[in-house]
Amino acid sequence: MTGIDKRPVEHPVQVRAPGPKTTGLHSGLIGDPIGDIKNHGGNDQAVYAYAREDYDWWEKELGRQLAGGAFGENLTTIGLDVCGAMIGEVWRVGDELELQTTFGRIPCATFQARMEEPKWLKRFTKENRTGAYLRVVTPGSVQAGDSISVTYRPSKSVSIAEAFEVYMLDRPRLARLLDAEGLPADLREDVRRRVS
Repeated sequence: MTGIDKRPVEHPVQVRAPGPKTTGLHSGLIGDPIGDIKNHGGNDQAVYAYAREDYDWWEKELGRQLAGGAFGENLTTIGLDVCGAMIGEVWRVGDELELQTTFGRIPCATFQARMEEPKWLKRFTKENRTGAYLRVVTPGSVQAGDSISVTYRPSKSVSIAEAFEVYMLDRPRLARLLDAEGLPADLREDVRRRVS
């Protein structure tokens, strides 16, 4: 089973913190299935956002249309620099929902199969248009057309794009990720082990 096939809905969807990755409710969005609970979901990957502007870029590169949800995201944003977001910044979505950025998406075999593109994992990684995972700060509902605004940006952090590049492609700079106050605890521990 996979939950990568996302489709737009016109009604509000409730979003809450799902709890631990393997034993909790898995997704932050009620009704959103997650198949691979070892690698996806949980509090630090409760919601996945991807920018329409990055889809537009990929459409030109791939020569085909990509509908919102094609990459398995829960939120397809417009006018928000998702990959330029700082780890730990907080987004207000609609009237009450607050989400905090945690890290970029590390591509997986399911994503490779869905895209049917040669060497997709390497290509997606190299282009560093990852989208962002988010944790739930304040639960609430989300609906198509809701506004998204940045309500908090940490003074000491790294962007989603820089963090992804360092983690995946520039391992000598791993210690840089420790500057991100909102970095997930398991990722922080992994980085600490590797730099010590």
